[in-house]
Amino acid sequence: MANMKNAKKAVRKNIKRTVENNNFEASMRTAVKNVEKAVLNKDKEKAAANLKVAIKRIDKAVASGVTTKNKSARSKARLTKKVNSME
Repeated sequence: MANMKNAKKAVRKNIKRTVENNNFEASMRTAVKNVEKAVLNKDKEKAAANLKVAIKRIDKAVASGVTTKNKSARSKARLTKKVNSME
């Protein structure tokens, strides 16, 4: 365990940041799963609505540093392609 005051504070900050990052990542994954589920059920309106939410969550994850720009761009492109290819 940390002995110095600044080391103890760093441990507290790391715990808080880890929780926040896990929340960003979990909400992002859930939003992506909701889009994919709507695509499988062939519900275009629901998929389009969920896509907007998923893109917003992905962008927030990038802004907080949870994922990289390239990964987010790739996942947004793939999701958009899936939704747009629906009939």
